[in-house]
Amino acid sequence: MNPHAAAARPVTVQAEEGEALWFLGFLVTMKADGEATAGRVAVIDNLGPRGAGSPLHVHRNEDEWFWVTEGEVTFWVGGQTFVAGPGAFVYGPRDVPHTFEVTSEQARFLLVAEPAGFERFVAEVGEPATTRTIPPPPDAPPDPGQLVALAARYGIEIIGPPGIPS
Repeated sequence: MNPHAAAARPVTVQAEEGEALWFLGFLVTMKADGEATAGRVAVIDNLGPRGAGSPLHVHRNEDEWFWVTEGEVTFWVGGQTFVAGPGAFVYGPRDVPHTFEVTSEQARFLLVAEPAGFERFVAEVGEPATTRTIPPPPDAPPDPGQLVALAARYGIEIIGPPGIPS
């Protein structure tokens, strides 16, 4: 054991607690970050409307898993499509392309990144939520070039647009 390694601390967060951000059409709530978990894991609650999702991308630094708690989310992971309802679990290992899209009126899911670090990308791209609700539609979509550059700084390679590949 490394005596100089940072120690994780206990984390307890109520349902409406945690830093709330608007991120790519979702209300995200940071439940645990790398600072609290000594870099081991980040846990992010996501609430999004129909059609919200991520660009097709690959994580180079972390594995990612999802636990759907409300609604329906369609995932595309490594060439396979999976429709996930409440209680469904999806694992996206690092270096495997994946994307997802909310396919019900709205959906909520827990996203866990291991090790932590992805939450810093979310915080940089997102903006503080003024209410704990799904954000209003943006005036314009995010600049793809800027999003690709920011993602690359965090070991994320964006390889395609949002939406489930056919």
